Amino acid sequence: MLCAPHGVSDVLLTTVLTMANKTPEVGDIHFPFPFTPYSIQKDFMAELYQVLEAGKIGIFESPTGTGKSLSLICGALSWLRDFEQKKRQEEARLLETGTLPLNVGKDQPPSLSSSCQETPDVLRPAGEPDWVAQFMQKKEERDLVDRLQEERVRRREREERLRQIRHNAQLKHAAKRVRQEEEETERLLRLSREMLAGGPGAEQLEQLTGEEELVLAEYESDEEKGTASGVDKDEDDLEEEHVTKIYYCSRTHSQLAQFVHEVQKSPFGKDTRLISLGSRQNLCVNEDVRHLGSVQLINDRCVEMQRNKHERKSEAEEEKPKKRRQEPRATCPFYNYEQLQLLRDEVLVEVKDIEQLVTLGKEAHACPYYGSRFAIPAAQLVVLPYQMLLHAATRQAAGIRLQGQVVVIDEAHNLIDTITGIHSAEVSGSQLCQAHSQLLQYMERYGRRLKAKNLMYIKQILYLLEKFVTVLGGNIKQNPHSQRLSQTGTELKTINDFLFLSQIDNINLFKVQRYCEKSMVSRKLFGFTEKYGAVLAPSREQPRLAGFQQFLQSLQPEVTKTPAAPVEEGEARALRPSSPLMHIEGFLAALTTANQDGRVILSRQGSLSQSSLKFLLLNPAVPFAQVVKECRAVVIAGGTMQPVSDFREQLLACAGVDAERVVEFSCGHVIPPDNILPLVVCSGPSNQQLEFTYQQRELPQMMTETGRILCNLCNVVPGGVVCFFPSYEYQRQVHAHWDKSGLLARLAVRKKIFQEPKRANQVEQVLLEYSKCIQCCGQMGSTMTGALLLSVVGGKMSEGINFSDNLGRCVVMVGMPYPNIKSPELQEKMAYLDQTLPRTPGQVPPGKALVENLCMKAVNQSIGRAIRHQKDFASIVLLDQRYARPPILAKLPAWIRDRVEIKTTFGPAIAAMRKFHRERSGPS
Repeated sequence: MLCAPHGVSDVLLTTVLTMANKTPEVGDIHFPFPFTPYSIQKDFMAELYQVLEAGKIGIFESPTGTGKSLSLICGALSWLRDFEQKKRQEEARLLETGTLPLNVGKDQPPSLSSSCQETPDVLRPAGEPDWVAQFMQKKEERDLVDRLQEERVRRREREERLRQIRHNAQLKHAAKRVRQEEEETERLLRLSREMLAGGPGAEQLEQLTGEEELVLAEYESDEEKGTASGVDKDEDDLEEEHVTKIYYCSRTHSQLAQFVHEVQKSPFGKDTRLISLGSRQNLCVNEDVRHLGSVQLINDRCVEMQRNKHERKSEAEEEKPKKRRQEPRATCPFYNYEQLQLLRDEVLVEVKDIEQLVTLGKEAHACPYYGSRFAIPAAQLVVLPYQMLLHAATRQAAGIRLQGQVVVIDEAHNLIDTITGIHSAEVSGSQLCQAHSQLLQYMERYGRRLKAKNLMYIKQILYLLEKFVTVLGGNIKQNPHSQRLSQTGTELKTINDFLFLSQIDNINLFKVQRYCEKSMVSRKLFGFTEKYGAVLAPSREQPRLAGFQQFLQSLQPEVTKTPAAPVEEGEARALRPSSPLMHIEGFLAALTTANQDGRVILSRQGSLSQSSLKFLLLNPAVPFAQVVKECRAVVIAGGTMQPVSDFREQLLACAGVDAERVVEFSCGHVIPPDNILPLVVCSGPSNQQLEFTYQQRELPQMMTETGRILCNLCNVVPGGVVCFFPSYEYQRQVHAHWDKSGLLARLAVRKKIFQEPKRANQVEQVLLEYSKCIQCCGQMGSTMTGALLLSVVGGKMSEGINFSDNLGRCVVMVGMPYPNIKSPELQEKMAYLDQTLPRTPGQVPPGKALVENLCMKAVNQSIGRAIRHQKDFASIVLLDQRYARPPILAKLPAWIRDRVEIKTTFGPAIAAMRKFHRERSGPS
């Protein structure tokens, strides 16, 4: 079995290393790289190394196309390599020097005896004899040496084990498969004998079994039983001490997979123990669980199957007589300790991404989700999505320990929004009514079989649901779709005010939340709804539940009725919605947030079903503070991090990070300075001043002037032009105006026009046609010179899409995409910042600064779609005179800001564009 080193903690060793070794000079650090790095990459890696070594918080900005991922990999893993080497050297030195006092008896080295004498009195009781202090120090040294020796032995065992795995993994696989086939054959024979013995009563037994699985088990709170559940206890027994590691997280699984591939190609690809973490939805290989579809359902079903396994084990150990109807409870065949250990060892031998991990899990007949979790302690590099790292409960469930570790958060431009979104929750009136109806019917059916504690909590949940509907102005007993609310509008409340208004301030929400989590009541409720919410087998209870079935269907008019077949037969259905109670559990958990850090938004629309309760997290620094506090160092990186004031003020300062601990690093681009032309255009061809405020942008003359500008640009720019609008609605209005005025036809002479689709599944097709059009125009030599793509800021095209080379020779930004200032959420956030953040003299209030920063972050993300490699070139046109203001210009990325030209009239602007593209496009 592969073991991570035990013994001396990383905190102690870090202290020792800091005392024994000076921070190496930048020139002494060797950074392995697959090719000769750019100078900016060298600077990036050197600064990253210093941040990790000094234990600071780094904000790193490196434009897309400058090799940011490779710089992160080589810089961070070089530091880890040196850290581990110094750690081994220091251990060896301590082992060598630490054994001397033990061998020579009372001939104490002068250094040790003097250190004992120099120990301040505050470190030991007054009047304590010197020989006592010396004895205690010698004992500590002896213990330290013993622990270091144990750690060295375990490290050697681990390294030897890794070498052996490379040779015998295939043999173990073959042996496992043979054993599994034999066990499966024996199991089938045993089941056949049991079914034959069961005779005509077997069908009745199966029905009882289904009923038994739906009944809540006896519930005991933590105070009553004093220990955690069997699953947690079992997993804690498997826990190993974590080696120093780097946690790398990004936004999407595709970005994580791309990062893993970069690691594989890097000089560290063969020697790094890397593990990729993901959700059960991405890693589950049990088809019976995967087909549930919903993330929450998959999670609950998986945990339930593990509980069934542990309950069987505990019953076997206690040798209690089993009731026959409890035997068929499902367990997961992929959750086996020996198989998981084999899978864990293999994933650490060679770098693998999520897809490769799943394939390996299927071959090994072992669960990749739990196998990857078991590999965390011994891993050097852990790759995981945002949510798994930034959400404390998810982090704990995954077995992630941040104490003394390094965290790298990539693509972090939306980090604050991500944290806010993860910790916010919303429930609709329809979900509240549906959950209440389901839970009430569940209690009526199984009330006599439930223990008093279960009944008490179920009644509390029912009471909460009823009060939530009442506070929205509805009636829990009526259909939410037909209930018209007398009072409409949006209302914001503090958490305490909402609890008082709802009359639920007397209920302990912490205990209710814990009950929902431990009892898995939402999972039981979903199973109950699955069994009786569609078609019921003939029974005496069907008439009573028929109304329940009709009511559920009335609450979900958009869901097509399922065919008349029992759910247990396993027919895959197109839509498997999760239980509404699962959403409500998230809202209940959010209500346990501190009163000052969140708000509850009561949105009352026309009907109860359209109304909702939403929890808004105002202070994202609260959940982030724990990450910063525990980690040795944190790196926040991205292609466009400007403006960074949000990170400093809203996130780091509020999380208690000293300004001295924060380091900013922003590098230029690898392209020559002349390969980019950023222009701020203040007026159009007819001298119309360009200021696309909300009041002016819908004027016909403004939309006409925008069309004329694009006509001129399309005449001088080859290839593709990408034009960003502030919203889908404004893009639609402008397009309709151009169509009516004839400007659309003029544009179509030079460029084929494409529009960003609203549906995500249509984006790829539009991009493919856009790309083909540009390629064809370049080859045919017709009057049409390329394509024009009309996109939306914050839409599908503004992030993650690369418009390199001819796909994006010019990026146009129409106006400034300020967020909706009338939004209740934004207004509350602004008020919160104005109250909590200090106001700097001469600066705009924090709330107003937030609005500007949100706008400029969106702009920077959009204009960053162009310029993707060293030889690329493009022009950037900002159509609004407000971009010329110094505070706005200061929030552009430095590599763009330093090259910006402000054109007050349109003539010089189009002349500069013509010259720029003529010189770089050549004779073609």
